[in-house]
Amino acid sequence: MHRNKHHPVLLAEVLTYLAPEEGQTYLDLTAGYGGHAKAILAKTKNSPAVLIDRDKSAIDYLKNQIKTKNVNLIHQDFLSASQKLLKDKTQFDLILADLGVSSPHLNTASRGFSFAIEGPLDMRMDQSQTLTAEQIVNGYSEKQLAQAIRSYGEEPKAKKIAKSIVRNRPVISSKELANIVTTAVRRRGKTHPATKTFQALRIEVNQELQQLEAALPLWLELLSPGGRIAIISFHSLEDRLVKKAFKEAGGQGYDATLKLLTKQPVTSDKNELFTNPRARSAKLRAAVKIKTRPQPVTSNRLGRKGTHAHAYSGKKQFPRL
Repeated sequence: MHRNKHHPVLLAEVLTYLAPEEGQTYLDLTAGYGGHAKAILAKTKNSPAVLIDRDKSAIDYLKNQIKTKNVNLIHQDFLSASQKLLKDKTQFDLILADLGVSSPHLNTASRGFSFAIEGPLDMRMDQSQTLTAEQIVNGYSEKQLAQAIRSYGEEPKAKKIAKSIVRNRPVISSKELANIVTTAVRRRGKTHPATKTFQALRIEVNQELQQLEAALPLWLELLSPGGRIAIISFHSLEDRLVKKAFKEAGGQGYDATLKLLTKQPVTSDKNELFTNPRARSAKLRAAVKIKTRPQPVTSNRLGRKGTHAHAYSGKKQFPRL
């Protein structure tokens, strides 16, 4: 799979906003094939890092590419891994999550992510899980299918597509499904008619939005005071969750724990789009942690009446703004 070269999206922008420096600890929640990780580790001089991915083939690839003893590779979904790291009271100076599907996934027929390549309806990021796209396509009721396609694909013709899928069951391959969708809604413009349906099925198979919504507050807890976090999303549903989490943490006054580094999401420039067209929908949001979550004032946390405990942990803050 790794022979299909993966281009890390918004790499220059990630390096700009995370501003990695020697000695900083790094958490990559979706390490994939290491495009971002290798560049960041080169800046941190291989300081302690944790690279996570739910795809075993990606982790196996990284084991052959990154052999530094300070780098811990974890095969797990980012929510479960984040819960474990938080339980261990671990914090990081740099956190990155690239929520997109890698090129090796899309270009490998057996994974079933692409409507452009003939393959089984799989779409599992973690191939040890049981639920596949084929089970959803052939097992969900018409109403359940329409709801998933509408909610996760933002497809206005979800009901019509679901009806056509049910009428043509069993549906076995990615090409077969793409043809069914194309017949139901027909092509308009440059975007393939099956794009939103395939997105919806992938999100449903991998429970991507549920995982992201639950994980976002954990990531902010895992971030050291003064540390930076960058998240790359690829559709509006993800971006809304990221925007909401950052906005809530970056509130007004004493309660704010984040300072936003990107008032608007950063997107790819023309040069990147020329070499990597799949970057067209990428959106980067970044923030820096300005303090820990305010703690309840108790007698043990007061120096004198009316004095708040210091909000910082005493760790070095990097990088300077």
